Amino acid sequence: MIRKTVKDITDMIEVLNDTVSIADILISGVSIDSRKIEKGQLFVPFKGEKVDGHKFVEGAIKNGAAAAFWQKDVPNPPEGLPLLIVDDCLVALQELARSYRKQLGVKVVGITGSNGKTTTKDMAASLLSLKYKVQKTEGNYNNHIGLPLTVLNLDEDTEVAVLEMGMSGRGEISFLTKLASPDAVIITNIGESHLLDLGSREGIAEAKLEILEGLKDGGLAVLNGDEPLLMERLSGLSESVSVHTFGRTESNDMYPVGIAQSGRGNEFGINLSEQRFFLPVLGTHNIMNALAAMLVARHFSVPFEEMAEGLKSVKLTQMRMELSEGRNGEKIINDAYNASPTSVSAAIELVSNLDGFENKILVLGDMLELGPLEDEYHLKIGENLESGKINLVFTYGKLGAKIAEGAKKTLGAERVYSFTDKEMLSEELKKHTNAQTLVLVKASRGMKLEEVVASLEKESNKG
Repeated sequence: MIRKTVKDITDMIEVLNDTVSIADILISGVSIDSRKIEKGQLFVPFKGEKVDGHKFVEGAIKNGAAAAFWQKDVPNPPEGLPLLIVDDCLVALQELARSYRKQLGVKVVGITGSNGKTTTKDMAASLLSLKYKVQKTEGNYNNHIGLPLTVLNLDEDTEVAVLEMGMSGRGEISFLTKLASPDAVIITNIGESHLLDLGSREGIAEAKLEILEGLKDGGLAVLNGDEPLLMERLSGLSESVSVHTFGRTESNDMYPVGIAQSGRGNEFGINLSEQRFFLPVLGTHNIMNALAAMLVARHFSVPFEEMAEGLKSVKLTQMRMELSEGRNGEKIINDAYNASPTSVSAAIELVSNLDGFENKILVLGDMLELGPLEDEYHLKIGENLESGKINLVFTYGKLGAKIAEGAKKTLGAERVYSFTDKEMLSEELKKHTNAQTLVLVKASRGMKLEEVVASLEKESNKG
């Protein structure tokens, strides 16, 4: 984490007050949450619509913060406290992160895409850790606040940082990539998330491609070569940038061969090596994420033989294709962290093709932020189900009801249940599970379908 004196910080960003008397105070880390403050940290208060963090500055310092920012337009800064007065606390945080990143010798890998960002981040970090000291974005710290905090949490001896970059509109990825100044970037794919804000898949592609704006000269761009919306928009890319593609088709620089899927994960080969790989993550779509991570690891001189060992032990962030067991012996795939038509279809494909289960149940909730065509997207999910491969469908939410409407056309009304109450859904679901059952739980994060997973799981599975 950042370890600087107040004097160092005043050299890195613009501070408006006289800090000579506190110049030697050592700052160790940064926090924006006064409830979680640790000794020596810099506390950064934000002015929110409902709560003003400046109210907690005194308490944060009392609880161990070494100093705090104070925004100049907030009246009555408390006297006698180690304060750094700045124009804007958020901008100051971002500029501090930008300056700190420039001082570090760290190599940065930036990752964006409509689906698979976090999974790819986890895989890339796992592979790069075979050779380097690596830190990565934790949780959902991938926006204009989270990414600066992640950068400021980097240790001075960290060799590679794997940073996830999220967005909700144009310009956000551009800002993040210019702050992080990556040496390599990945765009996992272009899906339908954020159609509400960006209007079209073309608009999403252009927003994701903003990540190239911060890529260093001579850097690596790893792109999904099966996505024409990406490949058609590379004409203005600097000739010094190296572009490598991954995908299912043989037109890509790296593609999979000999895929063998099981209930434990995926075994596969690649066109560039005789080495076989095992990925303990469900879903063949996750092989694509692995290929992207492997191209970056190769760029950083990690051999394929070592990658094979690294992939075996990869650990994904929670609620992404997590496999657990329920009270009735059923197997549960918890993929409740996020959802889009692309990722839901991929998860359904996984369940449809997994052998060894007599009873396959889908529990699907609303996919959010899809714009004016949201009803149509949900309806198509249900209409595209294959009757012989899925036994029952449970839906939750207003948009989930559209999935149920479509599913009734393909499976029949007697095999489809639609709910607006999670407890009622869970109780009905339990009546249909046994040791031969596979349950997929998938929805956008806001639907909190992990609560359904928790109701099914054995007590021994719970954290």
